[in-house]
Amino acid sequence: MDCRLTHVGAATLILEIGSLRLLTDPVFDPAGGRYSFGWGTGSTKLTNPAVPAAAVGAIDAVLLSHDQHEDNLDKAGRGLLRTAKRTLTTTVGARRLGGNAEGLRVWESTTLVTADGMTVTITATPARHGPPGIHLFSGATIGFLLQWAGQQHGALYISGDTVWYDGVAEVGRRFKVGTAILHLGKASFPITGPAQFTMKAAGGVQAAQALQPRTIIPIHTEGWAHFREPQAHIQPAFAAAGLADRLLWLQAGVPQMIEV
Repeated sequence: MDCRLTHVGAATLILEIGSLRLLTDPVFDPAGGRYSFGWGTGSTKLTNPAVPAAAVGAIDAVLLSHDQHEDNLDKAGRGLLRTAKRTLTTTVGARRLGGNAEGLRVWESTTLVTADGMTVTITATPARHGPPGIHLFSGATIGFLLQWAGQQHGALYISGDTVWYDGVAEVGRRFKVGTAILHLGKASFPITGPAQFTMKAAGGVQAAQALQPRTIIPIHTEGWAHFREPQAHIQPAFAAAGLADRLLWLQAGVPQMIEV
């Protein structure tokens, strides 16, 4: 079975698999807000959500890579958490959020069942939100791998906020990935110098080469001042690696069917 994706902005997607409706990293505040991420880092939101929170509709589960940064979970996004049936996130994030939040350890799986009885298995995958040891400062984050009967090309992988490192490669060693949704954009800050906190284009290429997905969907590349590499930078890097034909850029706010 295929799925339908709607890109709301940055790392926020509405993902529909049959009757199942999922939401990733919900960010719905208006443009113009200034946010502090701690340790002297922060950013300004530059764009409004392509789909307003009031138009999202019923959500079965939120896939939240981490709860501690507002470019992945803002005030309006927190409001949506309360309306979802389940929120899947890091173990420490679940303790902070309470309510319907459920923590997943890396490689731990859970299942969601659609109204018509189809089962979707969701596995937490490794993610590292910056240089080695960064979790001591910025906190834990995870990605997600989704599997369901009828996938033609392999699992659907969502990287979460991570740099390229061996944990991402391990996903490809354990699973056949058909579609890879990669958080790119090279998130960085003046105070942290050359350190990056999400994949730059070169890291995205390395992830694609390790995972070998049929389809690569870049997100987390626009909408915030701390994203340093937009589509115009990413596209040539993938073209130089012979991967341009696998890239799929989603148009914000426009639902698109994806063959998985």
